[in-house]
Amino acid sequence: MKFKLLFLTLLLTAISYSQSKGTITGTLTDKDANNQSLPFANVLIKGTAIGTNTDVDGKYTIKIQPGSYTLQLSFVGYESIEVPVTVVADQTVTINKALGSGSYKLEDVIVKSTVNREKETAILLDQKKAIVFKQSIGAQEMARKGVSDVEEGLTKITGITKVESRGLFVRGLEDRYNNLLINELQAPSNSPFTKIIPLDLFPTDIVGVLNVYKTFNPNISGDFAGATVNIETVQAKSITKVSIGAGFTTENNGSDFLIHSEANNSQGYFGLNGKDRQLSSAFGSVPSGKKLTPDEYNATYKKNTWNVDETSSPLNTSFGFIHSEKFNLDNGNKINYTFSINGDNKYVVRKGVDRTFILGAGDYDNNLQKESYSYQTNASALAAINYKAKRFDIGLNSFYLRSTDSRIIDQLGYTNNQASNPNILIRTNQFDQSDYINTQLLGNVKLTSDEKHTLKLGGSFVRTGYEQPDRKFIIGEKVSPTEINTSYGGNHLNRQYLDIKGNYYFSGLAEYNLKFDEKENGKSNRLTVGYNVFENDLRSTYRIFSGLRSVNKNYTAPVNSINSFIVDDINNGIISVREESNADYKVKLNQIVNSGYVNYLHNFGEKLEINAGVRLENSDRTIKFRSIGQIINGPYKNINDQKLDFLPVVNAKYELTENSNLRFNGSKTITRPVTMELLPLQYISPDGKSLLGNPNLKNSDNYNFDAKYELFPKSTELFAVGLFGKQIQNPIERIFIAGAGGSGQLMTYQNSKEALLYGAEIEMLLQLNRLSPTLANFSFGLNTSLMKTDVKVNFGNTSLENNPSRKLQGASEWIINSDLKYDFEFNEIMKNSISLVYGVYGPRIFAVGSAGMDNIYEKPFHKLDFVWTSKITKNIDAKFAVDNLLNPLYKMELGKENRFTINENSLLLESFKRGRGISLNLSYTF
Repeated sequence: MKFKLLFLTLLLTAISYSQSKGTITGTLTDKDANNQSLPFANVLIKGTAIGTNTDVDGKYTIKIQPGSYTLQLSFVGYESIEVPVTVVADQTVTINKALGSGSYKLEDVIVKSTVNREKETAILLDQKKAIVFKQSIGAQEMARKGVSDVEEGLTKITGITKVESRGLFVRGLEDRYNNLLINELQAPSNSPFTKIIPLDLFPTDIVGVLNVYKTFNPNISGDFAGATVNIETVQAKSITKVSIGAGFTTENNGSDFLIHSEANNSQGYFGLNGKDRQLSSAFGSVPSGKKLTPDEYNATYKKNTWNVDETSSPLNTSFGFIHSEKFNLDNGNKINYTFSINGDNKYVVRKGVDRTFILGAGDYDNNLQKESYSYQTNASALAAINYKAKRFDIGLNSFYLRSTDSRIIDQLGYTNNQASNPNILIRTNQFDQSDYINTQLLGNVKLTSDEKHTLKLGGSFVRTGYEQPDRKFIIGEKVSPTEINTSYGGNHLNRQYLDIKGNYYFSGLAEYNLKFDEKENGKSNRLTVGYNVFENDLRSTYRIFSGLRSVNKNYTAPVNSINSFIVDDINNGIISVREESNADYKVKLNQIVNSGYVNYLHNFGEKLEINAGVRLENSDRTIKFRSIGQIINGPYKNINDQKLDFLPVVNAKYELTENSNLRFNGSKTITRPVTMELLPLQYISPDGKSLLGNPNLKNSDNYNFDAKYELFPKSTELFAVGLFGKQIQNPIERIFIAGAGGSGQLMTYQNSKEALLYGAEIEMLLQLNRLSPTLANFSFGLNTSLMKTDVKVNFGNTSLENNPSRKLQGASEWIINSDLKYDFEFNEIMKNSISLVYGVYGPRIFAVGSAGMDNIYEKPFHKLDFVWTSKITKNIDAKFAVDNLLNPLYKMELGKENRFTINENSLLLESFKRGRGISLNLSYTF
């Protein structure tokens, strides 16, 4: 009898629990932003722990037992809504609502039309909910901190700094350890000197959110050890905005400025004079040792003289326009488009010492004072259209980036250890241009109506071009402030043409997602299977031309207007221009990487999530080149590197409390070399410094470990501390050695044996009303990265190294970024935000020493900025910024651990000041 009662009880219990659940679903929108979707809003069943957050489209779904409930809908800074709802088994009830600010004070809103996923509060919530290690910065935070481009925006994230012309350093690791995605598609660089495209070319107007992954996940490329950056381009938000800006930098604007005479006009102002400085068709596509006749020279270089104009640098200026619109179609589908153009120009002056030591001796090889005058232009355009239906969406993005740099560099002092002649002048006159066009097709498909089966597809086609179509040198003795005494021969009147052309770059992805075992809190298990591919095909040409003399001649001429003297001597047959390129003038590179991955996310109860997977990357890289001494049109030598990498990863997140998480990541990744690190091409400078690629470089293997604790006391606050460690096998490092014949310095690259690095990161964002009610409008942010490194080298009789171990090249052992924000308003419309932003990085090895000489170190650089953003009227916004308030000296020095006596009184090798910048930007929103 007892058994029957027990059985009946269990049966009734089972029946009651097996009763089918009902579903509450819906979409939340932003009443104050034309009913755009409201992502990351809170949806909770009142009086229970059952709840979820809306996704990026503002949608939510909760499965729950039948009954009557009260649904709570809320978002930080917005009114909360409670809605009674009755749930019936096996039925779906839809609750769509629009949340508005009501009488709440929107302190976290700067521009009314800002998409909510770009808000700081939404991004913090996304970081909290994500299973992967992820840090982001949105359009709102970048606007508040006065950020004008992507590169600067990323420096506000923990452990990231930037260095002029050398890209981003993450956790102290330089550019080669990073990777770039644009809308989740692999993207190449437009510069052979950097792993990822210089991100200062991306204005923030075309960016919605920057996501930074400092740990590996199977669905991103395994080629990184520092970070993978994913740029999400801006989403349509029914806006038309025009912005203009002007800036003044001390010691840069309003000062004496040198510029190529053909760039000092309206075409040069817009960076459109590159066509006049291209390689002449008279030389053909294959070097033949051709010597130009006087008529050919005058026709070729009619608009490309040696002359330089001495002028004054005006203000830096910028312009931006963005227009986007959204439409709701009769069938419920949506279509939106975005169009944006941006442009800016700036005048950059750098003055300071420029020195090198003789390798193996304690004397200067070169002791020069360097003055660099650089006129730079940047332009960008974005066009995007997206169509969204109930079961699928498809988007087409195309953006174009262009940059130019017309540069005059004067180096004055002595070279080749000839201290008795301290008035040698080396003038470099060059033009750099890069072009980048990227077209992407992206799509998402809901294979089933319940969204348990989804498919993501994407592809991009990219064309890149980087060229120095005109790089030329004049060398002589400066005999007066304006005159140079010179003769023909040597490096005098040399011209170089460097062209790195990306024939094509294709990137593609296909990803299938399966969600199952959905929980009452909205979480579910997920299986992901995907495929990535990219192919990069490029070729480089590097051609050299010299002034060939037939008669010895020594003369004095005005250095800024020397062209007429040269043309007269060409017409009189005293000199001629002849090509002296060798067989190594052309290099071809092709690399194709096919990747497959599988990833599984499992929820162990309410607290623990584990995400584990593996990525297989098959890489095939071929370099074709000819060596010096080969026949110009002879057969290419091939260096082929083919490798299959097995890259496992595990992510785990444990919710200690509702507002705190504990995270773990373990993975293996790789690092591929930068293009110029690979190409067997010697890039020559007239002062004896050269750069040589190493086609025999191996990929690095990286074993990574990360652990992190994070606390979210409020929706606007964060405290996190993390530990990380990496073992890098075959790390790639920059090293300097003696040039040919022992003269000059040659910078090249090599694989060391292994590197071990470990450290900690701390990040916090606090509202200062915790300290006092009078500080209610203040907030403080701080992030810091501390790290130790140790490198074991292949030390032996043939080693270039001085010691068997040292620190890792390019790594800073500490980084600090912080900001203090004050929000206030004059009235309901005029809202203001003032920020002080500070950053500094620790010393790091720029290049590894050899021949008994210590390493070259970059010294710490302190940067303090002031930014004031203000909404003046309903339509007008202003941003006033003071950049680099401290204006410290940038320094590069030789270390003190040399194996010989230093005879000079200073170890300083390079120095300059950037100047303090003052800028004002006004925008009008229609």
